[in-house]
Amino acid sequence: MENKQPYTPPFRGAIFDMDGTLVDNSPVHVRAFEIFCNRYHVEGWREKFTTAFGRGNDEIMPMLLPEEIIREKGIPALAEEKEAIYREIYAPEIEPVKGLVELLQLLRKAGIRCAVGSSGCRANVDFVLEKCGIADYFEVVISGDMVSRCKPEPEIYLTAAQALGLDPKECIVFEDARAGFESARRAGAGRLVAIATTLQQEVLVSERLADLVVGDFSEIRNVEQLR
Repeated sequence: MENKQPYTPPFRGAIFDMDGTLVDNSPVHVRAFEIFCNRYHVEGWREKFTTAFGRGNDEIMPMLLPEEIIREKGIPALAEEKEAIYREIYAPEIEPVKGLVELLQLLRKAGIRCAVGSSGCRANVDFVLEKCGIADYFEVVISGDMVSRCKPEPEIYLTAAQALGLDPKECIVFEDARAGFESARRAGAGRLVAIATTLQQEVLVSERLADLVVGDFSEIRNVEQLR
């Protein structure tokens, strides 16, 4: 009888975006920005926000707010104010994307080292990892306030791969937003998996934004599906 050799994945590291990937929280960020912009009597922000997913607050705040508010308050203070709103309203309802924990267990069993690569601030990343009970699965965490330029620039994914001690081409990236797809491609990631939280599955497939498209992580039942 022929002995079947164990499957060896073509990648050694897995890097996960956070917003829209670890958690399906895009609607919560919209709610938080609504509360935040109402405080400052800012109108017309919702249309501008549609192109902001996946980007850092350094880019988002100037897109949404008048210059006089930014000059008076400063982007760091405004960003922290908005993120505090987000954490407050999300805490009672936060949960990981369906199938995420099971996927992390599969990757661990296969010896795949995991990292987070997010444009979000470190406080938000720690909040998500702690509240979802998944911090122990990630040996590297790279947040937007640890790099000079957030997505769609490649720095976050390059930094995460380097921290894992891997070449980007040895890493598979899990993403949901256009800025993240561009960032991962520019970083030279070996494989890109899209989760259909922010963009519709039909869009992800028709525009070929990733090598594999899933509705949620429960569709990934074994590591072989990721090749």
